[in-house]
Amino acid sequence: MNILKDIISEINYLEVMEYSLDPLIIHTDFKIMYINEAAENFFGASKNDVIGASPLDIFKETSKAAIKKRIHGAYGRPAEVIEETIFKMDGTPVDVELYCHPIVVEGKKAIQTYVKDITDRRKAEQKQLEMRAQVNELSATLVPLDSELAVLPLVGHFDEQRAEQLLQSIPEKVKNQKISCLIIDFSGIYSIDNLVADYLFTINNVLSLLGVRSIMTGLRPDSAMVAAKLNLDFTANPPMATVKDALSYLGLKK
Repeated sequence: MNILKDIISEINYLEVMEYSLDPLIIHTDFKIMYINEAAENFFGASKNDVIGASPLDIFKETSKAAIKKRIHGAYGRPAEVIEETIFKMDGTPVDVELYCHPIVVEGKKAIQTYVKDITDRRKAEQKQLEMRAQVNELSATLVPLDSELAVLPLVGHFDEQRAEQLLQSIPEKVKNQKISCLIIDFSGIYSIDNLVADYLFTINNVLSLLGVRSIMTGLRPDSAMVAAKLNLDFTANPPMATVKDALSYLGLKK
């Protein structure tokens, strides 16, 4: 162990910082002591431009009080990773992930802060949200087959939130489009849990109270088992294997 400590003590820590791909900042008493090359490139500033400046300067005014409190706490123990918006030297805002922990520099307590740009991750998350919103909208679209008959094709992954949104929107759409019979097709759903199934199958009961006949089609074996465990009654409108079967059952040929 002593040999290992001797080896580590000989490591040039500033050199380690410079090799880091993430921007690193060392500061104490709200004054920046050092930044590595990655931080220079990220902020668009040289070491001489920022050394001596306050680390609070890169934050929004609304965040500074919380960040100041966080820095005070980080002298004793590592702070939790947080996401914040900070500013580069040219004023460009950037979404980042921040992590800081205490270190000792020349016998004095200081803090090392890691800055990770999460702009690409945020864009990917936003794109996923937009795609999910589009899928949700498509999944809540009634496809008319005639003046009073429509199909609701359910597709993709359903969680509780999406199922609840569907339950809230479909009765209103059915009413507005004056639908008297709705075929709810589950063939685009591969699996659902009990809670989500309860929401989806409840649509059947709500439509019944509105005087709308609903027929479920395309239930997969696992979804059918969930329906059976929930003791759902489909006596009045038995589920069908396909939309085509449902149309035949209704006396229609499509």
